[in-house]
Amino acid sequence: MAPRHPTTDQPVADLAIVGATALVGTPAIGVDGLAEFAASTTIEITDGAITWIGPSADARPSAREVIDANGLVAMPGLINTHCHAAMTFLRGVAEDVPIANWFNDYIWPMEVNVGGRDVYIGTMVAAAEMIESGITSFADHYFFMDEAARAVEKSGMRANLGSAFFSSQGNEGLAHSVEFAEAWHGRANGRITTSIAPHAPYTCNDDDLRGAADAARRLGVRVHIHAAEDMHQTQLGVDGRGITPIQVLAETGVLDAGVIIAHGNGIVDADIELLATHRDRVGVTHGPKGYLKYALGPLTPIRGLLAAGVPVGYCTDGAASNSTLDVFENMRITAITQKHAANDATWFRSGTALQLAGSGAAAVIGQPGMIGELRVGARADVILVDVSGFHCQPLHDLAATLVYCVQASDVRTTIVDGNVLMRDRRLTTIDREALLTEFRQRASALTDRSHGRTIQDYTT
Repeated sequence: MAPRHPTTDQPVADLAIVGATALVGTPAIGVDGLAEFAASTTIEITDGAITWIGPSADARPSAREVIDANGLVAMPGLINTHCHAAMTFLRGVAEDVPIANWFNDYIWPMEVNVGGRDVYIGTMVAAAEMIESGITSFADHYFFMDEAARAVEKSGMRANLGSAFFSSQGNEGLAHSVEFAEAWHGRANGRITTSIAPHAPYTCNDDDLRGAADAARRLGVRVHIHAAEDMHQTQLGVDGRGITPIQVLAETGVLDAGVIIAHGNGIVDADIELLATHRDRVGVTHGPKGYLKYALGPLTPIRGLLAAGVPVGYCTDGAASNSTLDVFENMRITAITQKHAANDATWFRSGTALQLAGSGAAAVIGQPGMIGELRVGARADVILVDVSGFHCQPLHDLAATLVYCVQASDVRTTIVDGNVLMRDRRLTTIDREALLTEFRQRASALTDRSHGRTIQDYTT
């Protein structure tokens, strides 16, 4: 067969990944199926997008940079659909406590201490951890988000950022969230998108939720909110006002505007029917490690959501609850717990697990087809995974190996928008030692609770 490219002295691509086994397909939403891999594959990247995928034997790569990926698996960069990146500062400060104590006695009193520089440094540490873990994009919901955005710019990651607010802040909270979303959407060559970020239906009143929905529609962004985080919240909503938290989102226009729903463990069957009518603009995040740690059961009803065509993606939440920012870990826990919850070992195949990590997660954050897939025209967010370790051998089932065996440290190379952010386990955009020095110096001050103040009360 003739080479795909004519002989030329000029490079035809910015980057070529050569010889990889590529994850080129996962099941559609709602289909519990198999993943598709292509051996000895070349992926060409130009101007931040994938421009060609095919057999390495058919290509004669002429690129400014060539990465030899023989023996590695190329897969779409992982997407963390909900986190509080800067909470890396609070990793491990509140363990083995009930969720109400976690909020009221530890996290919210400590967050009084957080300032803009802390958010920048904490987000940079999160970015470094995520890059090393194969995460190329994350949806963040926190404070001082201008600083988080600057960290995203510097690190080279892709992110959807929302400036969190409570109704206790008065009109200023919503106004600032909208102002941030308008100012930063599309920045960093499109790597930064934004959302309007009310904290939750139990901390934001209906007027603020309506205002968030109106602003999201006007700006063409989504609302990012915690809702129906556990069944207790849902029951309180039904007891207090006769409707569930998801129904509150419907009545205030949030579902219609489009929404990233964080957690959703308290979603009930009637909620799924509502979400299904908005399946093109809503998605649910799932981070089971934190739910299990803090005894928040039952788990998100993923089977019902997927059957209704509602996208679901993995999340890590913040490191204060999840301990690590590791999507591989949450994918593995999800796969195991979904089988257990359904009492069905044939449910939630490895292909479905990988779908939630890629195209499903992309749909959750409103970027279907743009990220989460290795296909021509998608943005070039690619990771290379080494499956040669003893813990991955032998390779009887590559999809199952990625779901059940691979560790975050098996990621060798991380690429976002065609730019290599980690090459052979070495970060290229972040100075590890300088960052950790400042991070460690500040960490102890952020955990001080002697001031006796808190940013909010957790009363659900």
